Amino acid sequence: MVVTTKGIVLSSVKYGDSHLIVSCFTEISGLKSYMLHRILSSKRGKLKSSYFQPLTLLEMEAVHKDKGSLERIREAKIFHPYRSLHVDMVKTTLVIFLAEIIKNSIKEEEKNLELYQFLESSLIWLDDHDQIANFHILFLLRLSKYLGFYPDTTDFNKKYFNLIEGNFQDSKNNNYCEDGHSVQVLRQFFGIDFDAISGIKLTKTARFETLNLLLMYYKLHLHNFKNPKSLLVLKQLFEHS
Repeated sequence: MVVTTKGIVLSSVKYGDSHLIVSCFTEISGLKSYMLHRILSSKRGKLKSSYFQPLTLLEMEAVHKDKGSLERIREAKIFHPYRSLHVDMVKTTLVIFLAEIIKNSIKEEEKNLELYQFLESSLIWLDDHDQIANFHILFLLRLSKYLGFYPDTTDFNKKYFNLIEGNFQDSKNNNYCEDGHSVQVLRQFFGIDFDAISGIKLTKTARFETLNLLLMYYKLHLHNFKNPKSLLVLKQLFEHS
C-alpha cells in the first residue's frame, strides 16, 4: 500500500557498500524500517542520504506492505528544516541521545498520533531555543506518559519515590524507593512545559543524577531498555558546556 506520512528518523545504518537501513517513527504507522537501495552511490536519485540524519522531520511517500519486512520509501522531503539541531555541538549530541532513547523505548508498529505529535513538537521547540540544559530531563519525564508509566503524583510531597510502583510514599518498602536529592530535583519538573525549564537551576552533578534516576525508572518499566551509548558523551559535553 502506498502511503503519505510524516516521519521522524531514529537511525540509519549502512548496509553493504551503498544501501541504508533506516528506522523512522511515522505519523500513521508507528515504528517502521526501510531499505534505501543504492542511496550512498546514486547522485541523481530522489532520496538524499542527508535526509536521514537522526531526528530529521520528513514527509514521505512510502510503500508499506505491513508484513514485518523492510519497507520502501519512494520520495521524501524535509518538512521542517532545523536551524540548529544538526550544527550546534551540544544539540547534536543531545539529538543522538534522544534518538537512542526513542528507539530503545518504542517497539510497536502501530499508530500513536499523540506520541508522534509530542515528539515532533518537542524537537521543534529544542531547535528554536538556546536554554536547553534541562531539556532531556523533562523530555524523558513527559515521554513516559505516552509510554504508559508516567509517575502517579497523587502523593507528590511524600518522601520516597517508588520506582517500581511509580508513585510517592511515606516509607521505604523495596530497594527501589529513592529519597535523595535527585528526587527533590525531579519534583520540580512535574506540571511544567519546556518554556519553564530554564527557571530550574541545577548543578551539572544534580542534573546528571536526576537523569540517571529517570533512566533507572525506564529500565524498570520497559523490557530490555538499556542506557544509550551516547550517555557518557552527553555527560562529558555538559560538564564542559
